[in-house]
Formats: sequence, C-alpha cells, structure tokens
Amino acid sequence: MVCIELVSDVERLSESLGELPEPMIEPAFVAVSGLPGTGKSYFCRKLIERIPLVILESDALRKALFLSPNYSLQESARLFRACNLLIERLLRKGISLILDATNVAERHRERLYNIADRLDVKLILVRVEAPPQVVYERLKARLENLESKSDADWTVYQRMKSTVQKIRRNYYTVDTSRDITPVLEKVVRQVRR
Repeated sequence: MVCIELVSDVERLSESLGELPEPMIEPAFVAVSGLPGTGKSYFCRKLIERIPLVILESDALRKALFLSPNYSLQESARLFRACNLLIERLLRKGISLILDATNVAERHRERLYNIADRLDVKLILVRVEAPPQVVYERLKARLENLESKSDADWTVYQRMKSTVQKIRRNYYTVDTSRDITPVLEKVVRQVRR
C-alpha cells in the first residue's frame, strides 16, 4: 500500500514538470549518473534538443519537495521514493524520460533496473564524467550562478568521489569536457530503435 505522504510527494513532483512529451508505444528510460559538476544536466539538455523526453532533475525535484533542503539521508530517501514512483507512473503512460541524478551507488541504480525490467522498457545508462580541474572550475562558477538548481560544491564532489561504484550493466561513458556528439547520437539511436 502506498502511503498518503508518498502520493502527495509524487503529485507535487509531477506538477513541477510542466508540459510532458507525447506518449510513445515503447517509452525509453535514460538514467544519467555522475558526480556533481561533471555535466549531467548539460548532457540531458543537449539530448532533449534531439528527442522528446522529460527530464527528472533530482536537484530541481528536491527543491520542489523541500523548501529548504538539508540533504539528509532521510530527505534523500523520501525524494527518491517519490522519484521512483513518478518514473514508474510516467513510463506506464508511455512518457520517455531522463533521470538526471548522481546515481553513484549501485544499490540506487538497482531500483532503476527493477523498474525498467518490471515494466519491460528500454533502459539506457549514461555515465557522465569530466577531469577534476574542469569540475572544480564548473563548481566554482556554479556558486556564482543564482539560477543553478544544484547546491553541490567542490567539497561535496570530493566527499562523493570515494562512493562511486561501477555500473554493472552496459552503459555509455561521456566526458563533457570533450565533444559529446558521438554519445548523444548513440543514445538517440538507441531510444529510437
């Protein structure tokens, strides 16, 4: 049984998405993972320029759910319970989507694998990376950008770096300090296949 708080959270997140793309007979689920500042959101924005997907950006969704996020384990657990249910609902409606979240722990990705397997939808995994010096400069610039949805800084990046686990399924790797076009094209082809 789904609790009332979870249903309310999913509704709030759903309302924050805006207009959704047209449903598809075979929706695709793109899960992007990577440390803060590696370019996940940039990659996602470039991808939706090529194919109609809704972006579930964890930083924006967290702020839709919590007025003053504290990034505690409890808060993250509540956010991702709601995100996972929202992912499932969207995919059941035929809406293709991208999850833009760090997803650095395999146990968190396993929940995504289970959703895709249970619904028999195409799951495309993308690991986003960039050299540490590039990430440092991006995170430094992000602090000055009042429109950034992420609060992660260099300290968060360094702390999370040791928690990154290998992805156990097939995935694409893209270095956003280089030309991302080849990986974008591969993902687009896979979504359309």
